[in-house]
Amino acid sequence: MLKLDKQDSVFKALSDPKRREILDLLSTKPKTTGEICSHFKSLDRCTVMQHLKVLEHAGLLIVKKVGRIRWNYLDHVPIQEIYDRWISKYARPSLEKLTRWKNELESVID
Repeated sequence: MLKLDKQDSVFKALSDPKRREILDLLSTKPKTTGEICSHFKSLDRCTVMQHLKVLEHAGLLIVKKVGRIRWNYLDHVPIQEIYDRWISKYARPSLEKLTRWKNELESVID
């Protein structure tokens, strides 16, 4: 399980829409830093690099240097750990309640 300070850094990283957009870009395949920078026309390279640094610090990004090129890979593990710890725990009772209501409504209709 993630430590609380590590979870805080993941939540902080996910709180910014540009960083979430970077994660979306990386969800299908790794990208070079140049490819990520070229996607954000309104941001300068320095700003994109700061976002990448926050994502890397949170453990959401794995960076591999090949020569002068930085390859950025999405690491799904911290997101899964957040889901396991926070989201699934609270979603389960709601899903059970919705299933119960659905079954009750279907029995009334029949």
